[in-house]
Amino acid sequence: MSTALRYQGHSVTQTDNGAKALDLALDAAFDLIVLDVMLPGLDGFEVCRRLRDVGRFSPVLFLTARDQPEDRINGFVTGGDDYLTKPFSVDELVLRVAAILRRVGNDGPSDLLVVGDLTLDPAGQDVRRAGTLVDLSPTEFRLVHYLMVNAGVVLSKSQILVNVWDYDYEGSSNVVELYIGYLRRKIDDGHEPLIHTRRGAGYVMREVVA
Repeated sequence: MSTALRYQGHSVTQTDNGAKALDLALDAAFDLIVLDVMLPGLDGFEVCRRLRDVGRFSPVLFLTARDQPEDRINGFVTGGDDYLTKPFSVDELVLRVAAILRRVGNDGPSDLLVVGDLTLDPAGQDVRRAGTLVDLSPTEFRLVHYLMVNAGVVLSKSQILVNVWDYDYEGSSNVVELYIGYLRRKIDDGHEPLIHTRRGAGYVMREVVA
């Protein structure tokens, strides 16, 4: 895998131990972290969880033989951004890596997005509510960006999965509910809610005007 990624022009740092992986990720900023779940020392989920706990939000792609929906959800809950089950082709890995890097890059629109007192700067990857910076993971940022771009439009879970996760997610759509919950706790707590549920239809971001 490292050879294939280097062939594509990526600079790769490799280790075969979870504890060493955690140390490396704490010592340097990586554009992307590819984590096998069944690592010796610390498993991949725990490595990701500890990184998120200390505010390190480099995107994480999990590799695992576990293909049950609950395992996929666990990967996302711990802060992962994508999940590739074994066996997989090296070509698929390379494409997933490229898709994640494209999603978190600064190639999108640079205009500031505003919904109520919530602002998002795509270029600076900066989200603020009432002027206060909101600390978001890469996936949370993509989700709030998608909701804000489509402010006032009810979006189905399927639409959100395809546009935020950038591929046809085969597991449970409950991952959307999980991340909507994360955003509500970070963005709406203590404020007038901007994220609204439309039962049986999906979610919409809009300001409620009295």
